[in-house]
Amino acid sequence: MTACAKFTAACILGALVAQKTALAAELVILTNQGATPGVRELAVAFERASGHTVTVIQEEGAALERRITSGPADLVTGNPPTIETLVKSGRVVAGTVTPFVLAGLGLSVRAGAPKPDISTVDAYKRTLLAAKSIGYSRGCSGTNVAEGIAQLGLAEQLKARTTFTSGGPVTDALARGDFEVGIQQTNIMVGVPGTEYVGPLPGFLNKPCGSSVALLAASKEPDAARAMIRFMISPAAAPLLRKTHVEPAS
Repeated sequence: MTACAKFTAACILGALVAQKTALAAELVILTNQGATPGVRELAVAFERASGHTVTVIQEEGAALERRITSGPADLVTGNPPTIETLVKSGRVVAGTVTPFVLAGLGLSVRAGAPKPDISTVDAYKRTLLAAKSIGYSRGCSGTNVAEGIAQLGLAEQLKARTTFTSGGPVTDALARGDFEVGIQQTNIMVGVPGTEYVGPLPGFLNKPCGSSVALLAASKEPDAARAMIRFMISPAAAPLLRKTHVEPAS
């Protein structure tokens, strides 16, 4: 190969590397607690497929508000009412809101404790009545759990034995011994040290919580972020989500 040819080949290779570098984006996704396991699974696959890098961050309170408003952040996930509020405030790009996952409800006990029968609605009802203490959150899953308890006619009977958690998964408090039975979304309960997952809530009581993803107005990488949204609802995403004990929204 002549010196000229070598120079030309080097120039072409350099241009291709520069192009790949220029096209690679660094995405930040802000996630709600219930969607985090699935988003992390999807982020790894999207990185391999696209060459982009994806950082998944679960923020709360003032830190979350700062990132949503000013970045650095490109996408946000949340339950529908949360996302709708962001749309109305102009912090989410209208028309990009996309449901992508449904997380069902499950029940756990402390590690080593007997696993109760919750295979039927009647069995679940007996388990709740037998429990000395019960814990669930005030979020989407907690709202759905409370509605189910009310439908069973147990709201008043269980009121004094119920603890509402905040600032972390229900299983964290369950592992500490704050209560005997914990109920939340299955995908953030399975495999937590100090607890044992019993199973999903039966029948109509297993009302899932949905999460949507949307593009933030503060995003510096909107094209790559939109590609990530498309991937999150693609056929390739479905088995990855199911690995984390959730179902695709569609």
